[in-house]
Order: sequence, then structure tokens, then C-alpha cells
Amino acid sequence: MKSEIKQRLAALRAEMKKLNIDAWYISGTDPHSSEYLPKRWETREYIAGFTGSFGLVAVTLDKAALWTDTRYFLQASEELEGTGIEMMKLRVTDAISPDSWLSMNLPAGSKVGLDAQSLTVEAFRSLENGFLKKDIELVETPDLLDNIWADRPAVPAEKAFELDVKYAGVGRREKQQKIAKELVGFGADLHVVSMLDELAWLYNLRGSDVPYNPVFTAFALVGQNENILFVESGKIDSELKIKLETDGVELKEYSDFYDYLKGIKEKTIFVDPTTLNFAAYNALAGTNEIVEGTSLVAIQKALKNETELEGFRSAMKKDGVALVESIYWLKDVIGKQTVTDFEFGEKLAEFRAKQDGFKGESFHPIVGYKSRGAIVHLHVFADDAQPLDADGVVLFDSGGQYIDGTTDVTRTVALGAVSDQFKTDFTLTLKGMIGLTQAKFPYGVKGCHLDILARQALWENGMNYGHGTGHGVGHFLNVHEGPMAIRLEYNENLMLPGQVLSNEPAFYREGQYGLRTENMMVCVERETTEYGRFLGFDTLTLCPIDTSLIKVDLLTTKEQKWLNDYHQWVNDELKPLLETKYHDFLDEITQPV
Repeated sequence: MKSEIKQRLAALRAEMKKLNIDAWYISGTDPHSSEYLPKRWETREYIAGFTGSFGLVAVTLDKAALWTDTRYFLQASEELEGTGIEMMKLRVTDAISPDSWLSMNLPAGSKVGLDAQSLTVEAFRSLENGFLKKDIELVETPDLLDNIWADRPAVPAEKAFELDVKYAGVGRREKQQKIAKELVGFGADLHVVSMLDELAWLYNLRGSDVPYNPVFTAFALVGQNENILFVESGKIDSELKIKLETDGVELKEYSDFYDYLKGIKEKTIFVDPTTLNFAAYNALAGTNEIVEGTSLVAIQKALKNETELEGFRSAMKKDGVALVESIYWLKDVIGKQTVTDFEFGEKLAEFRAKQDGFKGESFHPIVGYKSRGAIVHLHVFADDAQPLDADGVVLFDSGGQYIDGTTDVTRTVALGAVSDQFKTDFTLTLKGMIGLTQAKFPYGVKGCHLDILARQALWENGMNYGHGTGHGVGHFLNVHEGPMAIRLEYNENLMLPGQVLSNEPAFYREGQYGLRTENMMVCVERETTEYGRFLGFDTLTLCPIDTSLIKVDLLTTKEQKWLNDYHQWVNDELKPLLETKYHDFLDEITQPV
């Protein structure tokens, strides 16, 4: 593989020389700003061999570098070794950005090429600003990989399917009208929608174009009188086409999108510069007024309606049953037969698949045993599997896609003896998860204001973790969604009732172990007083937390009560749904501390 990467880099450099450009920048995403990608746009993996879900690549005529964040530092170092590609860090203090690195490695007057269809407006501007001092020019080019990638996959052709309104809660016509009404407030005629999960939500459609994410490849334009979906005609069967057209949706070919934009004149267009690609923006900017802001569809999608929330609760019960069965199975076989981390990941999916409405995993399961638990987004496959023994702990982060909801849960479970240090680390991290769960805060608070609650006990002990604390979760959609988040970095989007988020503080000792406890929760109204409106979180996830790993004396009385109440709730909800052979086990692992 390493020699292949070197050959691909050489071929790319030959294409760069043909266009007289000195570097080529790869955003690592697709025209829809996706995190998980259709095979056609797995450009980062193709050119660098890096399999993580986040990373940027820059290639000059004699050097190459890949940037990623803390989740993937260890993985990237291993995968890039021997390729000639340097691993660079992002989202850490003193990080050297791609534009800075290119400025240091290119002379003034150089040209940096990029595919504008796979780079957001915001990312384009950031690069452009970074190059101003060095007099480096950004040049739009065709996708150069088209010329060197033999048998490159086509745009996905799988059929889209309808999500019944009994699961969605609101019809697509009503959703369009809501967006149109929001546009009036911005004085805008049209909203360009390009994110695949936003399109799936807006049209109550789902697909299978991206692994783990039930989305389909498309673009849309939505306004008071326009509702145009640009999608390959083969993806919409005749029955669904009639339903969409009856609901006022006009269908056009996916490939017609950019030409159609070029034909729009003297309109006011609302775009989200953090997700819309620069080619689409450029097609509109010269002849229309552009209004920028967070995607109106993203904001609405994040505010789950009552039907969606009931779906989440239903999915959590099914997921909880599968998880208890999985933990029981693991505890039963460990030390008696050989089980690998990869096989346990498969077993999690197997138990989930028994549940009604299961549609697949929501992401590749992360199963980290002992030192591999410190690799945050570890991908284990059959060829690099390691056996689990009756010793130490296993961290498993996994989730399911159900017709009525999406799940994402992490547990760290003892398979044998653990150190006193591990128990301290586990308990301090658990305190953070409980602290964020119990937050009560005034309306207007953003995720960065809450993040400290998850880290405080760790910080007090000189400890920290490098990733975010909470991300939005879609409803039978992407397991990661915005626009809000709970992390140290500033995000202008508020915490609002109806938003479903993860709560996943963690701690990692490189070369020793990793631990994480993750629940999903929904933002809810708490009370309104003379001092304002107060919000909080209700937990959704139903899965026992391994109390054998807890130092109870490090928990406050309030934290102990939360844990015991949580386990009583888990027991009450799951026991009626579990076969009787699991009842004693459930009672044992949900005992009060």
C-alpha cells in the first residue's frame, strides 16, 4: 500500500505540472461537506492511505502533509509511516495550519490548485486569507484525481426511499413552508441546501449512499414558490416521484445543479458558508445578493419534534436490550473461549440486528482493549484483531440505526483486575458525565459554556481529553450532526429544547488504556423564574455503567444518587423487554452503590 501511495503522489504531481500549479489542496470531503463519504469522494484515503473520518491534505511538487485532530494522531502516524506524507496536528495549541505550511514551503507567486466543488466557502476564504501575505494564488482546477484514479467509483446510484410521516412526525410540505417562512425574516428568496442529512430530513427521504448514514446524494433549492430537488432520476422510482411531485417538489438531474445556479439572476439567496461548496457559491455570487448564516434546515432538523423524540426513546430501549445481551455474552465467554476485539464488535451488531426496525450500525464500532483503548477512533478489522482476555478493560463505542431513531453509546467494562489508578481515572471522568447531565442553565447558553462541567474533575487533577464532549445526533440520520455542539471551541448556536446530543467525557493514557462513558440526552425546558427561562438535559440512553470500576468515595452524595436512580430506571425499563435468563444479571449490574 505504501508504494501505491507514492505512485499516486507521483501521478498527481505530473497532473499538477501540466496545469503549472505548485501545490494541490485536498479538503478531504465531498461537494456536500460530508464527514462520512460516498466511495467516489474518499479522496483523502486514496491519496494518503489515511482511513480516519477527518483530515486535510496538501501536496507540493516535493512534499506532502496530512492534517488531522486529536482523535486520529496515533492512527494517522501509523498509517502515514513510509508514505512520505508528514502528519500534522490540528485543533491543538500552536498547530501549523495548511495555509501556513504551504506558505512556508512555497515561494511568493506560487499557485495552489483545488477542486472548488469539494471545498466549502469558509474553507476557501480561510486559505485565501492565509495566502495574502505570501502572494500565493488560489486556482480552481478540475478534480485532478479523475485523471489518475483508475476505476474511480461513480456518483452512487442506489434508490432513495420514503420515511413515513408516522416516524418523521411532520410532512415535507410543512417543512418547506417552515423554511420559506424563516427566509422571509432574512429577506431571502431561496435557500441552497447541500448537506445530505439536511436533504434527507427536509424531504422525509432516506438512502444508502454513505456507509452508516441513511442519506442520498442530492442538492436542493427551497423558497416560497420553489422546491427543487436535484437528484439522479434513477434514485427516485415512479411511485415516489408521484408522491414528491404531489407535495410540490420539482425534480431535476443532479448533474444540472451548477448550470441551474448560473441561470439565477437578481435574487437574494441564503447560504451556509460553512457547508456550501465554493463552486456553488461562485455560480450565484456575481448576479445575486447573498445572505449568509447557519443553514435554516440544520437548525430545524436539530429541534426534534415529539414523534422523533418518542422514536429515540423507543430506539434506546431496543439498543439497551442489545447492549445488556452483548455484555452478558462477553462476560460469559471471556476466559473460556478466544474472542477478539473485532468479533465483539460484530457481536454488538448481531444483538442489535435482532431488534425490531434495525437498519444497520450508525458508525463502525470502536472496540479498544487495554492500550488500544487510547486510540480514540480505532478501527479494528479481522486482519488486525487482538484477543480479549480476563484482564483489564475493554472500551466499546457503538451505535445502531433504527427506523425510529439513531443511537450512540460508549461503555468501559472490566474483564478482570484493574489498577487503582484506572479506577480513579474512570471515576473522575464519570463525574464529568454526571455533571453535564445535571446541568441547569439559562436560555442563551452555548455549548462552549457547558463544556467545563464535563472536564472540571479532570482539570482539577491536571488531566484532560483532546476531543469534544457532545455532538448532535440525527433522527434515523447521521450520528454526528450540527449545528450545535458541546466542546471548548466557540460555536454560536444555542442549546435549545428538542436538541439531542451525546455526553462523552473521556480519558486516555497513551500505551496503557482509554476510558469513556457516553450517554445521549435531550435538551428540555426546566423552569421559568423571575430571572429567566432555564433549560436542562434528560438522559435517553439505557445501558448499565460498570460500577466495579468506580471509587465511590470520590463521588458526592448527589452524584451517587444520580447513578443509583439511573440504574433503577435502566432496570425498570429493560427488564420487561429482556428474556428471563438476563434478569439476575441485570439486577447484579444495576445494584446501587
